[in-house]
Amino acid sequence: MKHYIALFFAFLVLLTGCYNKENREEILKVYNWADYIDEDVLANFPAWYQQQTGKKIRVIYQTFDINEVMLTKIERGHEDYDVVCPSEYIIERMLRKDLLLPIDTVFGKTPNYLKNVSPYIVKQIDATSNNGRIAHLYAVPYMWGTCGILYNKVHVPNKDAQTWGTLWNKKYQGKLLMKDSYRDSYGTALIWAHRKDLEQGKLSVPQLMNDYSPEAIATVEKQLKALKPNIEGWEADFGKETMTKGKAYLNMTWSGDAVWAIEEAEKVGVPLGYEVPKEGSNIWFDGWVIPKYARNPKAAAYFINYLCQQNVALANMETTGYVSSVTGKKVLEAMSDKKAYPKSVNLSYFFGKEIPEAKRAHLNPIMYPDSQVVARCAMIHDAGDHTPEVLDMWSKVKGDNLGGGIVIFLLAVVLILTIFVTIKKIEHYKHRRLSRKHRRHHIIKMRN
Repeated sequence: MKHYIALFFAFLVLLTGCYNKENREEILKVYNWADYIDEDVLANFPAWYQQQTGKKIRVIYQTFDINEVMLTKIERGHEDYDVVCPSEYIIERMLRKDLLLPIDTVFGKTPNYLKNVSPYIVKQIDATSNNGRIAHLYAVPYMWGTCGILYNKVHVPNKDAQTWGTLWNKKYQGKLLMKDSYRDSYGTALIWAHRKDLEQGKLSVPQLMNDYSPEAIATVEKQLKALKPNIEGWEADFGKETMTKGKAYLNMTWSGDAVWAIEEAEKVGVPLGYEVPKEGSNIWFDGWVIPKYARNPKAAAYFINYLCQQNVALANMETTGYVSSVTGKKVLEAMSDKKAYPKSVNLSYFFGKEIPEAKRAHLNPIMYPDSQVVARCAMIHDAGDHTPEVLDMWSKVKGDNLGGGIVIFLLAVVLILTIFVTIKKIEHYKHRRLSRKHRRHHIIKMRN
């Protein structure tokens, strides 16, 4: 019997081995943010891929919620993801650490849809080039947006929402939500601290947001600690929903979250608005890359190319609420709504001069900011070797939740309690000694 059992388990091992040896060229492993792609877009890729190449493909799709978690897996090389979607500063870090493969743009009979990406966004991603590696050869932008102030129009005047200084205004104490993002908070704090230098042209927004000197880090810490009494909470995702319920009046957030919140709040009669402060802010984007340890880089390149089609980009925008980096006349026409957006915006920087209608376009200005708004924004680069110092500062800010007076009061309470407990212990000790002495006296007396 034991012999047959052994043979059975050997068969199972052999069967498992055969399963694990599935042709890797027929598998595409995708690693993306949650809720960041249309399900039909994902489901339709295998058929499109077979039509283009004549080969079958099966997609294994996984999600992450933190850039650093994704990066750690890639760095260790324990995961063989074929295509992942990091944020711009992580792309910069991956290029510096030689963790990416160049994207093969030879697609045979298939058109090169990568050319549909906005030249403006390509220019932005090329600013992350590192170690002689030109970024757009290794990464293709996916979604993009700005950082600004989501506000309740009933309680916050528009003029207040147009300046970062409102975050520090004491009249909004307890009504402010901040994105739990050290990078956005860092840039915002430096911009506000040096607002006069910006006004006088002594410094620029890119210079400020990417200053990681000890002096800059100390300034950020001071500014953010001064801001803390106003903050109701640091949020990663719940801020937009809280704003729709009218429980908070201000939220430093991203444009994609703002669009969702405004639309949802309108359904329940809560008027929300979004502004990119006049002092300036940051522009962010996520992009698709092929990790160094990818086992099917060719299929990964086709997948990225597939996502750059205008109809695919529109489907992804409809589902996610974020703005695609893909441009083209079809996208412009589909997103235009003169009735909803009567005031035109200049989007020639994004769609290109070959589409003259973009200069006076009627698109959602939160999703597609006017050229004047973009002009006062910049990308935040990776802190590089300064990352530990920045994170240390951030932990001090997040951990220092108590004012000096409260801290002194609590220390006094702890001291009083310590003294009280010590006295009680001494009294208990004396009582025990007295009791033992009494018992010994009683025993001796009984023996006598």
